[in-house]
Amino acid sequence: MPRSKRSPDGSADPTPKAGSGRSRTRQPSPAGPGTGKALVIVESPTKARTIRNYLPDHYRVEASMGHIRDLPPSADEVPKELKGKRWANLGVNTEAGFEPLYVIPEEKKKVVRSLQEALREADELILATDEDREGESISWHLREVLQPRVPTRRMVFHEITREAIQRALLERRDIDEQLVRAQETRRILDRLVGYTLSPLLWKKIAANLSAGRVQSVAVRVLVERERQRRAFRSGQYWNLRAELTHLEQPFEARLHAIQGTRLATGSDFDPATGQIVAGRPVRQLDEAAAETLVARLRDQVWQVANLEERQVTRRPAPPFTTSTLQQEANRKLRLSARETMRTAQGLYERGFITYMRTDSVHLSQQAIDAARACVEQMYGREYLSPQARQATTKTKGAQEAHEAIRPAGATFQLPQETGLAGRDLALYDLIWKRTVASQMAEARQTQLTVHLQVADCEFRASGRRIDFPGYLRAYVEGSDDPEAALENREVILPPLALGDEPDCLTLTAQGHETQPPDRYTEASLVKTLESEGIGRPSTYATIIGTIVDRGYAQLVNHTLVPTFTGFAVTQLLEQNFPDLVDTQFTARMEQTLDDISTGEVDWLPYLEQFYLGEGGLESQVKQRDGQIDPEQARTIQFEGLDAQIHIGRYGPYIEVHQGEETLRASLPADLPPADLDWPQVETLLKQKTHGPDKLGIDPETQLPISLLVGQYGPYVQLGEVTAENPKPKRASLPKGLAPNQVTLETALGLLALPRTLGEHPEGGKVQAGLGRFGPYVVHSRGSEKQFRSLKSEDDVLTVTLERALALLAEPKAGRGRSASMPLRELGGHPEDGEPVNLYKGPYGFYVKHGTVNAGLTEAQDPETLTLEQALELLSAKQVSGGRKTKSKASGTGKSKAQTSSKPKGKRPAGRGPRNA
Repeated sequence: MPRSKRSPDGSADPTPKAGSGRSRTRQPSPAGPGTGKALVIVESPTKARTIRNYLPDHYRVEASMGHIRDLPPSADEVPKELKGKRWANLGVNTEAGFEPLYVIPEEKKKVVRSLQEALREADELILATDEDREGESISWHLREVLQPRVPTRRMVFHEITREAIQRALLERRDIDEQLVRAQETRRILDRLVGYTLSPLLWKKIAANLSAGRVQSVAVRVLVERERQRRAFRSGQYWNLRAELTHLEQPFEARLHAIQGTRLATGSDFDPATGQIVAGRPVRQLDEAAAETLVARLRDQVWQVANLEERQVTRRPAPPFTTSTLQQEANRKLRLSARETMRTAQGLYERGFITYMRTDSVHLSQQAIDAARACVEQMYGREYLSPQARQATTKTKGAQEAHEAIRPAGATFQLPQETGLAGRDLALYDLIWKRTVASQMAEARQTQLTVHLQVADCEFRASGRRIDFPGYLRAYVEGSDDPEAALENREVILPPLALGDEPDCLTLTAQGHETQPPDRYTEASLVKTLESEGIGRPSTYATIIGTIVDRGYAQLVNHTLVPTFTGFAVTQLLEQNFPDLVDTQFTARMEQTLDDISTGEVDWLPYLEQFYLGEGGLESQVKQRDGQIDPEQARTIQFEGLDAQIHIGRYGPYIEVHQGEETLRASLPADLPPADLDWPQVETLLKQKTHGPDKLGIDPETQLPISLLVGQYGPYVQLGEVTAENPKPKRASLPKGLAPNQVTLETALGLLALPRTLGEHPEGGKVQAGLGRFGPYVVHSRGSEKQFRSLKSEDDVLTVTLERALALLAEPKAGRGRSASMPLRELGGHPEDGEPVNLYKGPYGFYVKHGTVNAGLTEAQDPETLTLEQALELLSAKQVSGGRKTKSKASGTGKSKAQTSSKPKGKRPAGRGPRNA
């Protein structure tokens, strides 16, 4: 049974004293719902509001606001009597059976007191947290902290509907201690890895870095792909494309073989050399040979030599799991994994979909019936699969909820009838379509290949005909519009027969270059991690968010680009702790953790072997600490580049030795490591040694205008840095404008920003400018300012007053407002209808309702914050109260650890790393 060391800090702490977590006899609860007062505890106010509708009147529902206690997030929250202990900062007593130290954060103490007061009036306690490991753990912690003296039972459900809640009431059970132990072991293991390795990274590379059991492997996956891109050598090949016509119907064909030898394509090249793979029996054309062949074939007769026809059937994809939902939402809706999970959480808690953290593709019979009813109603009986289709879960170690993500209920609400809007509607529509499509008939297609002979060359034309669309009528992976996708999938060829001689209209030579492997998107990274068995899909959103937040990768055009810091950290871990960033080792560790949850492996010997002993992580880190040279750890050497990259206090910089002289220059923050080459190094060093490139002279001031590259990218500058003018006027280049495209005229325009476009009809001036978030227009009237971002088709240097007025008339966006106005209007509060708005203050982002302010947590994104999330923040703030006054009962004032009520800002000093 899980044990926990508690934080006794006086009578004000509602946590039981150490040792009170031992199991004790509890009265069995009735088999079904009784008539006495019952207290039901869930995680969030939104979930509480929804479930309350389906419970009898004598059931009281309260929210725990997530976990009520955890391992101490910082040294400040370690109890005074334990601060001197060697293991205290870990929060895990490695000297006494890896006993975790659990503390209740200051902001959660009032939540606990509120729950204790509610429990005093109850005859029964029902713990109705989520049905996965995390939910089981929350319920266990609630039981251990509240110490109920009334019958206590666990209630689980995978959807919030009346039928599901009523069934769950009748099927209550005890807390699954093995599941709790599995979650606790994961938490301890993550803490040991993160809090043991991260301080080493601080000492050897830079402050504020972190390592994580899954996070560091994910970073290495990104770095490996970037290394492949650096090592890639492009190969060139040419082909011929013919436009033909037969019976007045055009089609195209491409050269396939010459004198029976297949023409080389991109897959025939070695990415490391840019040459044809040795021994590959193909023919490579260069430009001259291709043009010669065009001239030779131009007047030749084309004849159909062979026809191939092949029937193909395609089955629909299974319903969504957490991983596949994140992948498809990223591809189709451009949502990050974090945004997808936030939106799905809201849909689940409001009763629209089933539980969103699951590895299973299984559908209940109720769901299958509902999906088949939708198919018959919307598409007709011929679109139904002949038998109900049940997918089989193949994911390694599937241990979460037991049903796929689907619309909730015995009948599926049509997307347009839900009342949802925006992102909520888009994600529900995606889930609805995928679930319904899983019960539809297979798609039947015919693939056609026409072999055309001209002289000694063979061309091929390919076509595709959809004989029966089946499930494609409802859902096409990667496409928002199934009907349009169906049209794009068909390539119609004219009716051709053996011996037919189509006419050649044009014949052209086309050059091609092989391309480096694509960088990972969030979708492809999630797919890779899952296929390798690394981590759990329910944690991927947090892991990717941490990678970006910590500066190990940047999101550029929806791809994850590792940074030089990510390279340095990966290099240190590979050289000194290779197992911890090895995908197979991490996958085996994940499997062992799953085996612990089923009781096949004992958790304590596993932790002891991993952390303690001669080969344990603790001794490895102590040994490596004295061996790792910080200067080498901060240095990156790329093969073929006669320069070194260093991680400095203010970011990465390049260093080159020329004789006895050492030259250094900062690297732009957004420069991908794979794209750094010697010409770029020369440009940066030239700027540092000889000064920037001069574009010309400003006719007004007669000062030189220069083009430079700084830490945050290229910019233009008026004049030079002198003692009299330490900060000359500068302007960054807009996105999409390359340095080699900048002329003196362009630079003058950028330096003149903001430029006045004219007067607004309502008074005040309208200007165009370039700011932190890109080009914008602004309407200024007195102290009030209204901003709008320019669209991709607009040019800040040429945008007109008419266009600016049209943009200013559009609804307000979420950025660029004055401090006195809300960044976003999230909606009306359900209790009084008053607005709930998002603001940015001097300490970060916060939400406000009436006189109550609540800061966003570090994990929350102001761009995607929902009304439901804001209500939870406000509710937690109201429960925890405002200022802490000295209590007679406790004799304590405000705790140093009470930081969650402040708006998002800097982390407290001494705070430990976050772990994935």
